[in-house]
Amino acid sequence: MKAIRIYADGGPEVLRYEDVPDPEPGPGQVLVRLHAASLNHLDVWVRKGLPSVPKPRILGADGAGVVEALGEGVTGLEPGQRVVLNPGLEHGDTIGVVGEHTDGTHAELIAIAAEQVFPLDDALSFEEAAAFPLVYETAYRMLVTKAAVREGEWALIWGIGGGVATAAFEICRALGVRTIVTSGAGWKLERAREWGADVAVDHANGDVVAAVKEATGKGVHVVVETVGEATWARSLAAVRAAGRVTVCGATSGPNPPAQLHRFWWKQLTVYGSTMGTRQDFLGAYELVRSGRARVHVDRVFPLAETRAAHERLEAGEQLGKIVLAI
Repeated sequence: MKAIRIYADGGPEVLRYEDVPDPEPGPGQVLVRLHAASLNHLDVWVRKGLPSVPKPRILGADGAGVVEALGEGVTGLEPGQRVVLNPGLEHGDTIGVVGEHTDGTHAELIAIAAEQVFPLDDALSFEEAAAFPLVYETAYRMLVTKAAVREGEWALIWGIGGGVATAAFEICRALGVRTIVTSGAGWKLERAREWGADVAVDHANGDVVAAVKEATGKGVHVVVETVGEATWARSLAAVRAAGRVTVCGATSGPNPPAQLHRFWWKQLTVYGSTMGTRQDFLGAYELVRSGRARVHVDRVFPLAETRAAHERLEAGEQLGKIVLAI
């Protein structure tokens, strides 16, 4: 089969499109012929060595396709059936990820545990199915499982256009949560308004905290924090007293000044959140399959052009998810 593998940490130049032996499904596994996969910032971090993983490694967390074969003991699925994969690998209190802790989905075939494989509704294309799992599962855990957002509340979402931010926006919209989204690109803000964002703010040249206070009076109830050093102080200033900040990443750096006085004076709750459980996946999938949460596909690249897909993602040019056609 063809696959994208890395043999060293580095830039897009370390990505190799090459022939790899076909995997065989072991007991309890399903062999899936992938029709689409997607790109996540996780793939960029793993490619760079943040963290460095055993090599050679096939990248990719998300995928959708058809069942090719069933391993011993697998029931409930049939060859030829359309399926979508849950990339979250639960190990007690920790959650691993397909493509980081195992070989991934940027390949024609994957052998994966049957409990990670779910029937795909006919209403969803392979591209849509490949675009939602990791980011929607992550955002669902942040907003619903951790922060327990409620209809009528306000949420601040940094960097609309990124996968988790876009998923968070759609989940908020589906649940009746009012949204304030940010971007440094005017065209992304305009698209977000078209999608239904209540407020859209330029975080590079505008005053996000002032815009939040003007829209909400007291500040947002929940902040979806994925950026870290560049946004942390403004996140703590924008959240209202007794509000919640939920954190799943720090793309600009993990060590901002803590500003501990904000925590006690506002009596804030901060949630750390990583990926999601099977229940988080199912909750997110239900919002997507019902049409309540839309899936935004940015561009589709052939698997052979994965390097160009990485370059687009790393440059921040995307609005929604970059998908690989296999």
